[in-house]
Amino acid sequence: MYKTINEAIDLANGLKRELFKLDFAKVDVVLCPVFTALSEVAEVLNETDIGLGAQDVYWLDEGAFTGEVSPVMLKDAGCRYVIIGHSERRQFFGETNETVNKKIKAALKHGLTPIICVGENLQEREANNTFKVIQNHIQGSLEGISSQDLLKTVIAYEPVWAIGTGKTATPEQAQEVHKYIRDLLRKIYSDEAAESIRIQYGGSVKPENIAELIGKPDVDGALVGGASLKVDSFSAIVIKSSEVIK
Repeated sequence: MYKTINEAIDLANGLKRELFKLDFAKVDVVLCPVFTALSEVAEVLNETDIGLGAQDVYWLDEGAFTGEVSPVMLKDAGCRYVIIGHSERRQFFGETNETVNKKIKAALKHGLTPIICVGENLQEREANNTFKVIQNHIQGSLEGISSQDLLKTVIAYEPVWAIGTGKTATPEQAQEVHKYIRDLLRKIYSDEAAESIRIQYGGSVKPENIAELIGKPDVDGALVGGASLKVDSFSAIVIKSSEVIK
């Protein structure tokens, strides 16, 4: 919940400028501003290779659900992506595997790419329940999602314990969980699906640690938080990623 409309426009214009020479054949870049700024940022990003996403969605097209935003409305505003099940939605707003599952299906129905968030909190980490929580999130969120539709999604691992706590997940810890996610998808779906899906890392990503993270075999990208609020830090993360990716 950052940036007024004008501030969001300034950020988008700054990224256009900094990423002008980027090889977009190597990396995909997506901005996910607040709902109020979506259509204006869409205009800024028009005719660029930078995609637009929303931070949440409701699972019905319309109705008496005051305060919610439907996938139809997101498409109309210019979105191609949507974040679903973010840890803060789970923590503060009662998001569950069931609601995440409904939202994923609604997004896919309307041609939006869901960025599906999974991850454990500090208490769960210290109780050695990381893999149990991840399995619960993956299986519950993807209930009834076909292998074909899975390939139209992105999964983002958020170690909630490493976000704003002063604790930091090492690249090795990130790789361990990412490999677990990929192996789990291999069991549920297929080798092809598991190898093809993009698994992002979202735990205090910075220009200083992105190269080492992206260098891990099962880390395919980043869901960037605080560092995405400034043009210089976010563009540095994108550029350093592109230099690591073969």
